[in-house]
Amino acid sequence: MDSRGEVDVTFARALSLVEVEPRSGQVTAGAEEEYRPSPVGSDWRERIRPAVSFLVVLTLLVLAVVFVLARGSVADPDIWWHLHNADYLIQHHALPRQDMYSFTVAGHPWINHEWLGELPYYFAWRAFGLRGIDAVTLSVLSFIFLGLLYLSYRHSGHYKASVAACCYAVFLASVSFGPRTILFGYAYLVVLLIVLQRFRQRDSGLVWTIPPLFCLWVNTHGSWLIGLILFSIVIGTGLVHGAWGAVSAEPWTRSQRKKLLLVWGASVAALFVNPFGSRLVFYPFDLAFRQKLNIEHVAEWVSVNFHDLRGKLVLVLVLVLVISALLRSCRWTLAELGLLTFALYGGLTYSRFLFLLGIVVAPPLAKILDFIPRYRREADTPVLNGFVIMLMIGAAAYFWPRDAKLQAAVGQQYPVQAMSYLEAHPPQGPMLNFYLWGGYINWRDPNLKIFLDSRVDIFEYSGVLQDYLDLLSLTQPAKVLEKYRISYVLFPPDEPLTYVLEHDQGWKVLYRDRISVLLERTKDHSANIAADRRNIIDGTGTSRVARTATP
Repeated sequence: MDSRGEVDVTFARALSLVEVEPRSGQVTAGAEEEYRPSPVGSDWRERIRPAVSFLVVLTLLVLAVVFVLARGSVADPDIWWHLHNADYLIQHHALPRQDMYSFTVAGHPWINHEWLGELPYYFAWRAFGLRGIDAVTLSVLSFIFLGLLYLSYRHSGHYKASVAACCYAVFLASVSFGPRTILFGYAYLVVLLIVLQRFRQRDSGLVWTIPPLFCLWVNTHGSWLIGLILFSIVIGTGLVHGAWGAVSAEPWTRSQRKKLLLVWGASVAALFVNPFGSRLVFYPFDLAFRQKLNIEHVAEWVSVNFHDLRGKLVLVLVLVLVISALLRSCRWTLAELGLLTFALYGGLTYSRFLFLLGIVVAPPLAKILDFIPRYRREADTPVLNGFVIMLMIGAAAYFWPRDAKLQAAVGQQYPVQAMSYLEAHPPQGPMLNFYLWGGYINWRDPNLKIFLDSRVDIFEYSGVLQDYLDLLSLTQPAKVLEKYRISYVLFPPDEPLTYVLEHDQGWKVLYRDRISVLLERTKDHSANIAADRRNIIDGTGTSRVARTATP
């Protein structure tokens, strides 16, 4: 057998061996009988048996759900300026510290708080183009949910239930699928939870990996604050002892408490190891308390909509948790309850945190789903399993997005053809662009300065975002267009502002396709635009700026 085959068999055997690992210092009833691996003999059939176990099929099922929901998602509006930032870093060996892409806030101080998370996407793009970006996205998501599967199994001792819980978590988390730096933050979160779980069970020395983890995290994404909150909840709930109905709290030992407090302090100190110092550390608080328009008008900050599919899945989850608490004898630790309460609040209040909810809820959900029949090794069917495994791998290879398909996906969401027109006919004045297109426009043509992009913070501070929202709602649009001396407008054809300008004698259409319309001002004076307000309504009476396309 070649070395690759030996590695595959070793991995599969390790998967089987983890089935007998104790949970919280105890072995789940029936776990040894359910998961005891057979002795490895000299017969080649026994050697390859772990590689074609039904456990491998179940594991691939989780990855298959991730693949189906995430493949080809390369058109996130942030990815373009992330690539631009990383390119600047590689070319100049320095981080951009001011705006370089717009004419509205040119030179305005700016913190690139996600600089480390941009580099994997950039190097992948340099090597393989859009396919590389897609591959990095799928790899990080696979890492997250394989780690979550491991975490859920260690918590429940039930592999099938853990797979079901993780598949459910994938559906919740798909709200944030795409080439986004926050994915690295969630990967760090899964690692943090695994380390803390192992520390609770074995007092593992891995706990000292947490400060370096936070050092990486703060340079990657502002979600480090969520990790620190969850870390604090785990520590805090271990400082009390007691039982309250189905909830119990097991206190840390004196040595555990001392070590955790030292690690927590070292983690906070590690946050300040970054190129921007305290400004980067305080950025998440700036987002929460200063960027009001961002939170009020960007779509991913809205609360869960219980009328769509994802909202109904969240409602099912809440009902399952309530029914389980009322009708079943499920025991909860105070730490579990604290983590779940925080995650439920975050996920229900802001839809972007449904990913967080999926990660936190998967381990206790696996424990609730203990009624699912357990895996029985004696009932395994290696031949059928092998066929299914090969079929799943072949399907992934066959349906892996090709470059042409990824380019087509970009063309369906961004003004690709309009940019070709602009490159052939450079605009002779400032251009108003659609919010979601800003990063793409400047990445495609760095010489073409934009009105705004999805770096919401810098545009909110300067008032540009409010002016843009006024344009969307047709609140004194002539005044806003004149304020910035806009000579061109590149907008989708179905926007109210596009309709108004198309019917104004002061503007003419230079280019049109099904994605975009490019208009040019024909007069020096302000156009007479209808005074009546046409609000863009999202169903709740609030004008909103779309942030990402939801899969």
